[in-house]
Amino acid sequence: MKFMKLGSKPDAFQSDGADVRYVVSDLATDVVVHVGEVKFYLHKFPLLSKSSKLQRLVLKATQEGTDEVHIDDLPGGAKTFEICAKFCYGMVVTLSPHNVVATRCAVEYLEMTEDMEKGNLIFKIEVFINSSILRSWKDSIIVLQSTKVLFPWSEELKVVGRCIDAIASKTSVDPANVTWSYSHNSKKGVACAEIVESTRKTSIAPKDWWVEDLCELDVDLYKRVMVSIKSKGRMSPELVGEALKAYAVRWLPDSYDALVAEDYMRRNQCLVETIIWLLPSDKSSGCSCRFLLKLLKIAILVGAGEHVKEELMRRISFQLHKASVKDLLLPAASPNDGTYDVRLVHNLVQRFVARTALSHNGDFVEKSDEKMIELNFEQESTLSLGELVDGYLSEVASDPDLSLSTFVELATAVPEVGRPVHDSLYYAVDAYLKEHPDTSKADKKKICSLVDVKKLSTDACMHATQNDRLPLRLVVQVLFFQQLRAGSRKELALTDNGGAACTGPMLDQCEPCERRIPRHPNSLDKQVTSLSSRESEHRISEHRGGRNSFKDQLGGFLLQSRSRRIFDKLWSSKGQGENGKGSETSGSSQSPPLSAKPVEVKPSPLPPLRNRRYSVS
Repeated sequence: MKFMKLGSKPDAFQSDGADVRYVVSDLATDVVVHVGEVKFYLHKFPLLSKSSKLQRLVLKATQEGTDEVHIDDLPGGAKTFEICAKFCYGMVVTLSPHNVVATRCAVEYLEMTEDMEKGNLIFKIEVFINSSILRSWKDSIIVLQSTKVLFPWSEELKVVGRCIDAIASKTSVDPANVTWSYSHNSKKGVACAEIVESTRKTSIAPKDWWVEDLCELDVDLYKRVMVSIKSKGRMSPELVGEALKAYAVRWLPDSYDALVAEDYMRRNQCLVETIIWLLPSDKSSGCSCRFLLKLLKIAILVGAGEHVKEELMRRISFQLHKASVKDLLLPAASPNDGTYDVRLVHNLVQRFVARTALSHNGDFVEKSDEKMIELNFEQESTLSLGELVDGYLSEVASDPDLSLSTFVELATAVPEVGRPVHDSLYYAVDAYLKEHPDTSKADKKKICSLVDVKKLSTDACMHATQNDRLPLRLVVQVLFFQQLRAGSRKELALTDNGGAACTGPMLDQCEPCERRIPRHPNSLDKQVTSLSSRESEHRISEHRGGRNSFKDQLGGFLLQSRSRRIFDKLWSSKGQGENGKGSETSGSSQSPPLSAKPVEVKPSPLPPLRNRRYSVS
């Protein structure tokens, strides 16, 4: 921190109580200057020789027959006037970044110019500011922060503008020219930095060395500094985003009560709107999706303007696939809309899907020369979106106020290519039915139609067959498809070299529903290896047990109590149907009896799930 000492005489000012200051001198004082509530007993000559303002005020008081002068609007008040008075007496005064702005404004008010005396106080303060303050990073920030209480004087004297320019210029210097050390006296261990010319450094400063220091500025000054930094075009969007995130963490409260407290609601609203206004112009970079969603959550809670929310939603739609389920738990704007704003998330998903312009020509491309699977960015981001939405649906399904139509709209917003496996969607549907036990049969049929049983894993199928919350129609579909899948495996195994194992490509054709597209190529290699290992064990057991092993496997799968009852009911209904009686599952495809040979299983293909009609519910 820089200092400047003026004068050489010892300090002769003394106090008589809290509101009286006088000069110890052999000469009697001849003027009383009232500055606010403080009285200064002084001498005319030292004051009048350096201040035009005091000359006029004393002359006016003399003409009125009094020796008292009143100054009620002096910038900085009594403390600043005392510094000016001491300078007039030639006493020692010390200027520092903490008092230099107030003193500069006061001497401008008192008109202590070069016309009154060469080397007057205005001149000396300007030299101190330009040669010391503005060259120091820390002092520039301290001075800028002190200008807030001295508007409009500090603005008219261009102190604010000069500090902002100096700070903005220093943020873009080479970090190699910045000394970097930690101060134990600073709050939260904030690092202290200073610009130096020497090439000898004790440590290397990071590129964001300036971020924490600027967090001490008030929001209005911070906004002006960041605008100046961005206008120079030397700062990357990532650094600007990091600075805004640090400022938000510094000033936005974490607790809900503190955020929406009546005394701070307007302040928090202004703060979040300023941060959003300062976001980098490049909407696809600079700020993480998590940070943008946090700003959106705060904007909703503090009642920010619609244009602010719209700007955030537009930015979030570029990188929604990078969010987490927790990030998407945005509070509803109205209590009548439930706990979470699911419609807003639906809007974000729609925007993301529209921007990505997905290609449905294939889920992956295989390089024959390298034996590797690559996913392009759009396909990978869509898979991430599908996982995100399904996880979000599982979380919000516990909201008793969530309507079925809202749930269905969000679930269907994900492209089909983004959901190669329906396990997560199935569990989300189950969570909704569990939380909403009064759902009608028609609504159950509607929400369960979201699940494609051909895309369920074995574990999910086993769970579905024992789930009493599901309509009977869906359970029948699961059982029927599982039987078809098992039969297809056995048929292909027996027709290849008299029951030898299927080759790799044939196995891939046998199990289209169990192949899952991973988010990364490495994970798919591991999945294929694991799948091949499981199939090898399966083929060995089949080879040893013959056709009875297939019956045992199929029978073991159907021995579950509810599943067995369903099939008993199906076969009995089939016999009644032949006698002219209606069947309970007349809209469903019938499965072959368990005693049928696997090679003779040739079921008709299932029509699309959403187009089939069933009388069983």
